[in-house]
Amino acid sequence: MERKNAWQKYTSEKDKKKVFKFAEDYRKFLSECKTERECVSFFIEKAEKAGYKNLDKIIKEGKKLKAGDRVYTANKGKEIILFNIGTESLENGINILGAHIDSPRMDLKQNPVFEDSDLAILDTHYYGGIKKYQWVTIPLALHGVMIKKNGESVTVNIGEDPSDPVFGISDLLIHLAADQMDKKGAKVIEGEDLNVIVGSIPEFSKSGKKEKEAVKANVLKLLKDKYGIEEEDFISAEIEVVPAGPARDFGFDRSMILGYGHDDRVCAYPSFMALVNCKEQLKKTACAILVDKEEIGSVGATGMESRFFENTVAELFNCLGDYSELKLRRALTNCKVLSSDVSAAFDPTYASAFEKNNSAYLGRGVVFNKYTGARGKGGSNDASAEYVGEIRSIMEKENVFWQTAELGKVDQGGGGTIAYIMGNYNMQVIDSGVAVLSMHAPCEIISKVDLYEALLGYEAFIKHA
Repeated sequence: MERKNAWQKYTSEKDKKKVFKFAEDYRKFLSECKTERECVSFFIEKAEKAGYKNLDKIIKEGKKLKAGDRVYTANKGKEIILFNIGTESLENGINILGAHIDSPRMDLKQNPVFEDSDLAILDTHYYGGIKKYQWVTIPLALHGVMIKKNGESVTVNIGEDPSDPVFGISDLLIHLAADQMDKKGAKVIEGEDLNVIVGSIPEFSKSGKKEKEAVKANVLKLLKDKYGIEEEDFISAEIEVVPAGPARDFGFDRSMILGYGHDDRVCAYPSFMALVNCKEQLKKTACAILVDKEEIGSVGATGMESRFFENTVAELFNCLGDYSELKLRRALTNCKVLSSDVSAAFDPTYASAFEKNNSAYLGRGVVFNKYTGARGKGGSNDASAEYVGEIRSIMEKENVFWQTAELGKVDQGGGGTIAYIMGNYNMQVIDSGVAVLSMHAPCEIISKVDLYEALLGYEAFIKHA
């Protein structure tokens, strides 16, 4: 059953303008927010301007909450949860939009700086699933924080401003690459060869003598002069190596966006905006959970496996003057969730990896995946038929263009989301999101109309689920 192209809803210039305006705001967000920390800082600023209050501050001051209040809480600078509090008791459940804000990349190691052959180099450890050969010979930027021994935090963002230098990983010239070209794709570039070149001018003594590792010394001197940081400060740093430059309109018709980190910020952004845009009083409390660490299994304190969400709901109950352990358990069970994550868009160039009748297509609206996982649905949530039927009804009630998909052919590979973790609470969960071409590449592609339909779908869900 073929789904219709969503652009047919937006044939007038007035209607099309809404799609392009939202997409332009998202494009700017994607260009500015390339790490989890940057996303959380962006969302906090936007949320506070929209009237959201800091839940941690409310708890500390012993204040109470009521229906209509809008609150947020951040976890260690890399995860954020927002609530629009409804008129019904939390015991009846929460309508949740859950997305992640981490993306595949490279992280600097704790002792990253070394010199070889008069080049200063940073050693990296890749994060998430990447094709390593895609990360060579492209301009790269450094984003993150360094924590000094005295506790001072130094923000690092080098490579985005047009006046900034950029960095990169070299590749072997084709003239000498006979052995390299015979390797399998996974071995063309090895993980330990993802070395970022950052300088080549040596530091000379006053007498003009070149010291040992003089290029490294010069780079460290530049870092100390500009940021006041020492080599040892890399030990307590989180520096992410990401593609440099802004996201761009893609195609003659500007119908798409090319950029780094669509997975999964293309779902996180409309999830956030669905709550912010909602001005009416909701019956059921609505929530957006924007988490870290999904690309490496949702582990750790800022991943979905953490107890942070559960603890936050307990605090919310308490601020509403209605806490009990039993009510908390009932609330978690009664939640309904859209696990907002991207889906693989059908690519005609690589059609053999997909099954056409059960694939997502660019331009056909928000995608629902009843299950993800690998091969025999391993690692999947697998939404119930009843819940899929409810979601269909909600989307059609609000004239949202939507489609269903699997993640490629059954035995071709696979992938997972945070859906199964939410399902562990006995919640009703289904994966939903935006179709992406070239997923996990340094530059991915999405359709602007799919982004807008995702926003409409998320808004419909928090009103009617």
